Amino acid sequence: MSNENKKLFGTSGIRGKVEGEVTAALALNVGKALSTYLGGKGNVVVGYDTRTTNLMLENAICSGLLESGCNVLKLGMVPTPLVGYATNKLNADAGVMITASHNPSEYNGIKLWNNNGMAYTPSQEEKIEIIFHSKKFNNTGWENVGNIYHIEEVIGDYIDEIIAIVDIKSTLKVVVDSASGAGSELSPIIFRKAGCDVITLNSQSDGFFPGRNPEPNEANLKNLQKVVLATNADIGIAHDGDADRMITVDEKGRVSEFDKLLALISKNFGGKIITTVDAGLCIDDALSKVGGEVVRTKVGDVNVAEAIIEENATFGGEPSGTWIHPDFCMCPDGILSGLRIAEIVSKEGALSKLLDEIHDYPNIREKIICSKELKLKIMGNMDHLLKNAFDDIIDVNTIDGVRLTLNDGSWLLIRPSGTEDYIRITLEGKTQERAEFIRDTCVQIITDNLN
Repeated sequence: MSNENKKLFGTSGIRGKVEGEVTAALALNVGKALSTYLGGKGNVVVGYDTRTTNLMLENAICSGLLESGCNVLKLGMVPTPLVGYATNKLNADAGVMITASHNPSEYNGIKLWNNNGMAYTPSQEEKIEIIFHSKKFNNTGWENVGNIYHIEEVIGDYIDEIIAIVDIKSTLKVVVDSASGAGSELSPIIFRKAGCDVITLNSQSDGFFPGRNPEPNEANLKNLQKVVLATNADIGIAHDGDADRMITVDEKGRVSEFDKLLALISKNFGGKIITTVDAGLCIDDALSKVGGEVVRTKVGDVNVAEAIIEENATFGGEPSGTWIHPDFCMCPDGILSGLRIAEIVSKEGALSKLLDEIHDYPNIREKIICSKELKLKIMGNMDHLLKNAFDDIIDVNTIDGVRLTLNDGSWLLIRPSGTEDYIRITLEGKTQERAEFIRDTCVQIITDNLN
């Protein structure tokens, strides 16, 4: 694919390194393309996280929107869920969040939102790409250039409404680790207003992320684990760079397993739950105990959101801490996710006990560095390679990558990352030995084909 027609969008918007992939020139033309897609009129909500390049990109994308006829409703530095919420609340025509989510400081990106608070679908993104590459932008002329409005007052509405949706029964001691990202100001405030005793960690806004890498995984949460134990906290809540995700640390200082945490909240919702092909079997086990049903879809919050609407589901989430609460907004919301886990703990007891009661299987997630170009080549032959490697396959699912179910109940998924230069391996084995054998086999297949 030529640079002129290079694909812009991955599984979570546009994302890449600044000064190479994500530039002010790109943001300007994305703004023009979005405004053109909207017919050269309407209101577009714009927000950004704490990254050092955000104002550069915000100015560029707003210029593109204005030049092609749209008004800009500026939120300033806010979590991603607030952009989705404000787009819906204000009946805007679209929303733009400038963020690279959990990626390191040198990355940035652009994600687009619909009027209902749901991310743009792949078909919508494709239409934006066609306009972007054609450069056939709407030209309003000087007399019809859009206007800028500052709409910070909607932030107060978000705080009030998100608190009203939960009922935390007792005063919990909560440590909130915002990674110096977009949740740094709002998340601690919201937890306090919801009745929690809050201790903050990495809550100074800083796009260099000095306290920890913004990806909320065990390797990056050592300090949160220590603070939870040192302060005798009931729970720790860790966000990513834009606070659309969260993960917890229990009162014993253990980082919660994503699949178990998703199973816990899914069981509390009941009914029909949407998750992705990389989610573990513990979710199915937990839902079966309350008469619920699990429906799996492609990885990516927009795919989860679409399935929630199609299936009229009560809740949906990925085993990465990206959860969508359709009774509030169709945008993933790490702050509401954290509040709802805190609510469960306040009513049902210690988080460690609740998670230990959920049965799971040995789970391994790995990623192997692989260029975008090579990812396509390897994945094009992956179905064949895996079928040759395993002789006990009972099901093959190619909705997103290749997922095999084996006759002992073990399963594996190999899929290309949509946001980074990796091929991801996700699997569960009935025993640890079985899981490691599957992992080693998959790693060997991929590495043998990297050259």
